Amino acid sequence: MKGDASATDIINRPDTAISTPRTSSTTFWREAKESGRLAQTIIVTDVGQHQMSEAQYFRHDTPRSLITSGGLGTMGFALPAAIGAKFACPEKDVWVIAGDGGFQMTACELSTIQQEHIAINIAVINNGFLGMVRQWQEIFYDKNYECTPILSPDFVALAAAHGIAGAHVRQRAEVIPTVTRARTSGHPFLINFHVEKEDGVYPMIAPAPPSTRWSAAPPPTPSSNSPRPSSIELVHLHRHSGLSEVEGQNLRISLLLLPVLLLFVFAVI
Repeated sequence: MKGDASATDIINRPDTAISTPRTSSTTFWREAKESGRLAQTIIVTDVGQHQMSEAQYFRHDTPRSLITSGGLGTMGFALPAAIGAKFACPEKDVWVIAGDGGFQMTACELSTIQQEHIAINIAVINNGFLGMVRQWQEIFYDKNYECTPILSPDFVALAAAHGIAGAHVRQRAEVIPTVTRARTSGHPFLINFHVEKEDGVYPMIAPAPPSTRWSAAPPPTPSSNSPRPSSIELVHLHRHSGLSEVEGQNLRISLLLLPVLLLFVFAVI
């Protein structure tokens, strides 16, 4: 049941359970480690919940083994960036981890991958939503899912149309065998992970006055006898800077003007 601790237990979650972005990221790391390929693995993420899960649950010990656009929000980044990573490091296992929304923005690069014979592995974390925005709508806007449910093609069939092999994964037990199959194929391979639709990634910053309210956990699951909690009743952490609004505004303006002042000083010198 969504909201139960057991629903997000990535260690004891049963193998027959539906996969989640967290279990997928953890299993990617475990497969790479157990195969002795961890130091030879490069992960390229797109933008969204899968990006957060990868950063939290895939343990990167090797420099430059994670390529991500960070907070820039460049959906569609992963696939073309992975092409560059594979050209730069042809001996390494390059994995694309992308959501079903972001992947569609540059899916045309499948033609480039096949044409240039680039052995990239692709993991589409498919939850049928623009997941990060959906999570905000769930918590702060009473599940008003406006423009976040999305329709996607059959990604495995799309890959096959480009001559690229692929597989569907729906249960946790299927993750490691399919990841191993992709990694050892020697050719481009796409895995369509059908994950839990309304899974969340935490912590996240709540839409509130500047940095005063944080959502540290998902909303508590209401019992059958209790009313559904509003977003105001979520668990929040408070931090206080000690600055008034005016002082904070002046500080921000000063920081914005500092580069201009430095350029002026260097120009005069």
